[in-house]
Amino acid sequence: MEYDLVTHKNGRQRKLAGANLPHENMKGVHRGESSSSEPEVEEEVEGLIKESDSEGRRNRIKPGIRGELGNVVLLLFLYVLQGIPLGLAGSIPLILQSKNVSYKDQAFFSFVFWPFSLKLLWAPLVDALYCSRFGRRKSWLVPTQYLLGLFMLYLSMSVDQLLQSEGGPKVVTLTAVFFMLAFLAATQDIAVDGWALTMLSRQNVGYASTCNSVGQTAGYFLGNVLFLALESADFCNKYLRVVPKDTGIVTLSDFLFFWGMVFLVSTTLVAIIKKENEHGKGKRAVQEETQGVMETYRLLFSIIKMPTPFTFCVLLLTAKIGFSAADAVTGLKLVEAGVPKEQLALLAVPMVPLQILLPVVISKYTAGPRPLDVFYRAFPFRLLIGLEYAFLVWWTPSVRQEGGFPVYYYAIVLLSYALHQVALYSMYVACMAFHAKVSDPLIGGTYMTLLNTVTNLGGNWPSTVALWLVDPLTSKECQGAAAQTCGSVEESALCVKEGGACVTTLDGYYVESVVCVVIGLAWWVWLGKKMRRLQEQSPAAWRCRADQ
Repeated sequence: MEYDLVTHKNGRQRKLAGANLPHENMKGVHRGESSSSEPEVEEEVEGLIKESDSEGRRNRIKPGIRGELGNVVLLLFLYVLQGIPLGLAGSIPLILQSKNVSYKDQAFFSFVFWPFSLKLLWAPLVDALYCSRFGRRKSWLVPTQYLLGLFMLYLSMSVDQLLQSEGGPKVVTLTAVFFMLAFLAATQDIAVDGWALTMLSRQNVGYASTCNSVGQTAGYFLGNVLFLALESADFCNKYLRVVPKDTGIVTLSDFLFFWGMVFLVSTTLVAIIKKENEHGKGKRAVQEETQGVMETYRLLFSIIKMPTPFTFCVLLLTAKIGFSAADAVTGLKLVEAGVPKEQLALLAVPMVPLQILLPVVISKYTAGPRPLDVFYRAFPFRLLIGLEYAFLVWWTPSVRQEGGFPVYYYAIVLLSYALHQVALYSMYVACMAFHAKVSDPLIGGTYMTLLNTVTNLGGNWPSTVALWLVDPLTSKECQGAAAQTCGSVEESALCVKEGGACVTTLDGYYVESVVCVVIGLAWWVWLGKKMRRLQEQSPAAWRCRADQ
């Protein structure tokens, strides 16, 4: 995920700060601010150079991660744990859709996915407030993981009642609990990212990003794809059982209980066994230097006040409106049309190699001085894929057979998803490359974090609005009962009670799909060119001046 850019950039800032200390001391000597003589300064510099050379020789003699394999495994495990609640949260909308909840309820639940986009708001607090005796990162990691485990145990005892209550699923309570899970997972992410910078030696700290991407992906796969497959009675009966049963191998409550216990046990072991500040033989401690909380917030505000970054942020917040219907609603509409939710989830498996290769290939075209040209060219293709998604939803009911859907249907869905991924990653990699290009190197970590946060928010709010508007834009009429309408839930129930049936005459999803594409094309024609012109701005237009 893009969030890990924050901590690695901050890590580089800390190293630069430490590297500048000898130089600052030397300047003080030459100004007469110290009683040390010039030969003594030269001896000090010589000693530092020899120390650096000897450390470099030690690093050349003992390359690789063999000596830190335990730390790498621990980091990987912590990121896997982080992906579990995210995967579970991603599976809930599909479960809710199979229970015929309204799209307004789906929109309300979509707020669960906002915390990772907003974690910049409390990240400075996690970085600055801690108990030094217990450990800077463990002060946040241990309590957040305990709370994650307790929330999962609570859900394991109540989730069936929340999903299967008489009046329908209790969406508000589900949203509140899963929002807290996502908030705690985002806080855990901040702590683990920061710990990775000191847990690994400087020559191996690059493995932290690998642990992040691999661990989060594996955790999300376990909490989403694997859970939906094992929870499905049809999937288990078809592929995993000899004797069919009415339920899957696992239930949501069982899954939550198991991982809740894993969180509690593993967190206890980490709290007792793993020492945060221990360093291996010959391994230098990495000194962390961070800004104060208020200073960080002032810095973020000063960046936003600058005209060029402000314009770019506004463009980022509006760029994804054209894709919101396709990205947020299509999957739910396919489930509504009868496509099994576990089959949709399993389509993500063959996409993994493509998602690994795409950034590598696309980065060759975004490495130059104009990365946003790739963003601009991919934009209309992604809009067209949105229209193709709408056609796919319209076509789905006519393909359905008694035993489900034919193989060629899933092949077409998979191809559509693959084309969507190509367009999506082209825009994403181009955006990240431009963020790295324009971020002020003196405050690179904070700058990158801000731009990434705005980019994520630019995808979250249109998706929530798109889900919210599906029901109001949908037209239904009551057939089979005179003088009845289907304008609300109560009216629909009265129609059914009078012996009628509510029939959809115009699906709001199709209205949204067309409107979003029109808005997206308008953005591409007018504002897209403005975004491209930002690449012609001088570096000074992006730099944060001290007097702001």
